[in-house]
Parts: sequence; structure tokens; C-alpha cells
Amino acid sequence: MSSTEVTVVVSDCAEEDARAVFATLDAAFTAEKTTRPRSGTGATVWTSAYDVAAPAEESPAAPAPLAHQVSVEAQGGYRAVDQLVAVLDSAFVIDTVGTAAGDQEKDIHLRIHGRARV
Repeated sequence: MSSTEVTVVVSDCAEEDARAVFATLDAAFTAEKTTRPRSGTGATVWTSAYDVAAPAEESPAAPAPLAHQVSVEAQGGYRAVDQLVAVLDSAFVIDTVGTAAGDQEKDIHLRIHGRARV
């Protein structure tokens, strides 16, 4: 894994909420590897890897509505994870559940919620 790559795992949510999280990240970064189940497979975990040094060519996504809270785990280089979390923070409300730090990598577990409509 390069220092600019972040692996993202989304779980504990409906497929529509997982898609909203990934749509936000897809608009900001280039997805390197993706394992997203298709509708009806019954899977509860979605993964993708992003290179935060490779911005996507799309316009930034508008904050996406979420029906329920979503668990997100991000693992990668310190700066890369911080960049990815900043994008999520711009679209959602974030609660940090836990972090683990290593020599070269950071692992962060988040619970994210949709922003309240005003």
C-alpha cells in the first residue's frame, strides 16, 4: 500500500447508505480497487481503496442524506487517512469510535450520520 492509498470498509448499514458514502468519496478521489456487492447479495460489508493523491475528475458531491448511521473504517498513511476523513466530514457528521496508530499507518473507526436538513 502506498502512503497515499486508503482502504475504506463500510458496514452496519443499508446498501443505499453505503452507496451515499462511496459516492462522496468517488467524487473526491480515484478508486483504485473496489469490492462492492450488487443489490440483493445480502452482503453487509463494502470495501474500496482510494488514492488520495489522485483527485477524481468529478465535481464535489453535495452532502448525501443517510437513513441511518454508518460504520466506516479507514486504514492508510497518516496524511492520506486525514484527507479522506476531511472529505467525509464535509458531507456528514462524524463520531470517532477508535483509532490505532502504527509506524507508517493509521486505522480509524468512525460512525457517520447524515447532516440535519435545515
